[in-house]
Amino acid sequence: MINITHKSTTLRKAIAQAIVKVSSEETIAAIVDKKVPKGDVFEMAKVAGLFAAKRTADMIPDCHPLPIEYTSVSYDIKGLEVYVLVEIHTIYKTGVEVEAMHAASVVALTMYDMLKPIDKNISIEQIKLVEKKGGKSDFSKDKTLELKAAVIVCSDTISAGQKEDKAGKVIISKLEQYHVSIQDYLVIPDEKEEIQSKLKDLTAQGINMVIFTGGTGLSPRDITPDSIRPMIEKEVPGIEEAIRNYGQQRMPYAMLSRSVAGLIGNTLVLALPGSTKGSEECMDAVFPAVLHVFKVLEGPSYRH
Repeated sequence: MINITHKSTTLRKAIAQAIVKVSSEETIAAIVDKKVPKGDVFEMAKVAGLFAAKRTADMIPDCHPLPIEYTSVSYDIKGLEVYVLVEIHTIYKTGVEVEAMHAASVVALTMYDMLKPIDKNISIEQIKLVEKKGGKSDFSKDKTLELKAAVIVCSDTISAGQKEDKAGKVIISKLEQYHVSIQDYLVIPDEKEEIQSKLKDLTAQGINMVIFTGGTGLSPRDITPDSIRPMIEKEVPGIEEAIRNYGQQRMPYAMLSRSVAGLIGNTLVLALPGSTKGSEECMDAVFPAVLHVFKVLEGPSYRH
């Protein structure tokens, strides 16, 4: 199965369809009047669909077992066609499209099995996904926004050439996935004056995002948050909470990180851990949803 441990849990929904086509109005009447010898077709097929939704991972090898938290099966008769609609909800890391289609197909197959003694010309058609909601695709940035970012690596050893930067490059790679333009990439030592000077220059340029990596721990030289916080005009604590919560689910030391998130004017400033994995997880925790900040800020004073 595909690794989904990096994904965040969100509300996910899917609606799938199947069409059961019969050959006569007599068959439709038998279904509606509950006169099919094998029993109530709609109710029996619904029960089969509910079982199928919950057992999808047992049938489809690459499907992850997940909590099915809502399932509905509905029918709509149009002439000689019965439209089956299955809607499924979950709060999980991956979607329920296959679960919905699997359930719809089993509902249709159950109807076929129950109706074949009275109708030899039944067909099942158009098993397909009708609607899907949830996951990062629903929270990706508006394509009309052209965002610019600067990435600043705070590290005495990297700035001295004693170590290679990997965390900053991971952040850049993640930003590029969301079509954010990288305007600047800097490596500086853990010095308060230099951190504040660079941040002041970048916000004055109208950069949309300034992302620091490094110096968020507890050692004497970890001063990035202490340097940035006095300059923040509006804190966004929810971003910090999301970062730490995401990290804590993956390793117990994440609670020790002092990540920072806030606005200076219309510039979003983030301070992330200096470890490569820590930076990557922080980006996964809040992107692309965090880009909604710029839709909120959009207006006469919004700077591209």
